[in-house]
Amino acid sequence: MALKRRFAIIGNRAPGSGNLNLNDLTGTGGRMDVIARAINSALFLSHGIRKDTQIVVHLMGNGPPRRVFLDGSDLKGVSPDERSISGHFKSLIKTPVPPIGRFQPVSAGIRQSGGDISQTLREWHDEGVKCYILDMNGEGITDSQIDDKCGFVLSDDIA
Repeated sequence: MALKRRFAIIGNRAPGSGNLNLNDLTGTGGRMDVIARAINSALFLSHGIRKDTQIVVHLMGNGPPRRVFLDGSDLKGVSPDERSISGHFKSLIKTPVPPIGRFQPVSAGIRQSGGDISQTLREWHDEGVKCYILDMNGEGITDSQIDDKCGFVLSDDIA
């Protein structure tokens, strides 16, 4: 079985609803710059997109929690810069948060649902995905220690 890269990114202050000021991603944007950089690193190559990568971004700031799914195998129209990535989030947080478990298409390779990290971890568990928490103080891992069905969890600057 081919390794599928899965990432759960938690934005504790990133707005789940309302407005996102693209000129202040670090402040009123709830550190959306950190989220955009994580998406960039996980998803983009120098000349393309990783087709084997799925990302679930958890927007936990103001409003009900929202999950945004990005699927590298279908993603179109997203550039690897912070402003472009954040622009997609700016548009979708103006829409109502869908109910948990209802996946609403946003654009090619992007869909959204309500819920938080616990919902994603439950779904991964049901799919047999082994989770690894990425922590700067954590133990190092090597490729030989990683299961084929794995997911990596990382957060913004709030643990």
